Amino acid sequence: MKVLLVEDDAALAEALADALAEAGLLIESTTTGREADFLVRTERYDAIILDLGLPDGDGTRWLSQWREDDIDLPVLVLTARERWSDKAAGFSAGADDYVVKPFETAEVLFRLRALVRRSHGHAHPVIRVGELTLDTHSGSVSLAGRPITLTAQESRLLSYLMHASPRIVSRAELVEHVYNRDHEPDSNVIDVQISRLRRKFGRARIETLRGQGYRLVDLEADT
Repeated sequence: MKVLLVEDDAALAEALADALAEAGLLIESTTTGREADFLVRTERYDAIILDLGLPDGDGTRWLSQWREDDIDLPVLVLTARERWSDKAAGFSAGADDYVVKPFETAEVLFRLRALVRRSHGHAHPVIRVGELTLDTHSGSVSLAGRPITLTAQESRLLSYLMHASPRIVSRAELVEHVYNRDHEPDSNVIDVQISRLRRKFGRARIETLRGQGYRLVDLEADT
């Protein structure tokens, strides 16, 4: 999961980004609405964490503009404003959820995962593709009830494929959503990581479609 964090409090942003990264999320940060606006129009994210009190304009102004321009990324508002009128303004601007400071990092993580899951059409916190399961709350993966140990990068890659299944995911889309924009992988890195995933739960579960990309396959659907 690749998330854009828009927060002008440097200490808070660093602490939150570190905590979310520790949980396996890929975090990119900015302190202004203007830079956030540039990034959401040029990069690909799965969700945005947006502070409302930005130095170059209220966060609701930027959010309203994104929604008017059909940028439909899930947005979690993170702010010290706790009055109902402020919450109403955030939701009216297009926010999907709202967390008031001070907050528990675990709550932000749970809400983010739920927003991204629902944006892919999954209501249940456990996503299943055949006997392969992903618990979006804990990030744990299992095959036929047997836990599978993954590296952080393997986990992000598999999670994206499972959220997208049965849709075909191109290499470019994986690069945009699974890797940091400042550390884009070499041409064979995705192939190597896909190969490692196949060794852990079976080659046939990830289908390669030449010239199109990858697709997670429900092998049990045909049995």
